[in-house]
Amino acid sequence: MRTEAVPAPAVPESGQVTVVCEGLVRVYRSGTGEAHALRGVDVTFRAGAVTAIAGPSGSGKSSLLRMLALQDLPSAGRLVLLGNDVGSLRRRGVRRLRRRHVSFVEQRSSRGLFPHLTAAEHVHQVAVLRADDGAAAPGRRSSGRALDAMAVLRTVGLEHRAGSRPATLSGGEQQRLAVALALLGTPDVVVADEPTAELDHDNTDAVLAALAGAADRGSTVVLSTHDERALRVADRVLRLRHGVLSSEQVLRGHHLATIDSTGRVQLPPDALLHFPDGRALLDVTEDGVVLRRPDGTP
Repeated sequence: MRTEAVPAPAVPESGQVTVVCEGLVRVYRSGTGEAHALRGVDVTFRAGAVTAIAGPSGSGKSSLLRMLALQDLPSAGRLVLLGNDVGSLRRRGVRRLRRRHVSFVEQRSSRGLFPHLTAAEHVHQVAVLRADDGAAAPGRRSSGRALDAMAVLRTVGLEHRAGSRPATLSGGEQQRLAVALALLGTPDVVVADEPTAELDHDNTDAVLAALAGAADRGSTVVLSTHDERALRVADRVLRLRHGVLSSEQVLRGHHLATIDSTGRVQLPPDALLHFPDGRALLDVTEDGVVLRRPDGTP
């Protein structure tokens, strides 16, 4: 039986697992057939950390982010967000979970903006909407009237554009406004799809600092990026290739190869160069597992 239970908003403790993905599959169907954007992704995300997702175009980054933001649902697999098995919720329950706990910055930031509101009015309006919806734990969101819109806009360098409407903002300014709105009240999960794509060096640094600040306050922050500066501020980097998780790089610089539930190991691209035939000799030793080329060369 499907249920619509959504737990009362709560502040996750730093390091606590907030999102669990088990075998996530995303299939897009069209008149010409099926396209598999994700082919079984297993990964967890924790509060207080920034995770960057990297990979070439078509690797599945945006598809994964849209599921983490509850914009799309998995075709198969299991997604658990803040203790809620998303697949067991009705549409209304998914919508409530998204509105109360998740902020999403789309690649095309203008989609989330109101054309008739100024930047400052956006700040007040979004704060009121979230407060009215009970969008976070008590004390974590300010009311629209009490909120200092200029202080919010200053975090992304937009205080001088407080009286401007979206049509008069550049693409980069719209992107920065979308990030500022997404971070209002420190939501439990922040998902940003290429949040620095249209920004120059200084504004990229401001946006990345704002996202890192949200993580410091306890948010789970997940972003996709091609920007090396964004990769450097992340606590870990996940790399996707052909819809699967190929590697994980943690802060210390080590790469973790991912192992799915069937025992298949996803090697990072630089390691794959050693195995051009797609085959490897496997030796189990006292220290671990060693992969060698089938021809015996080191």
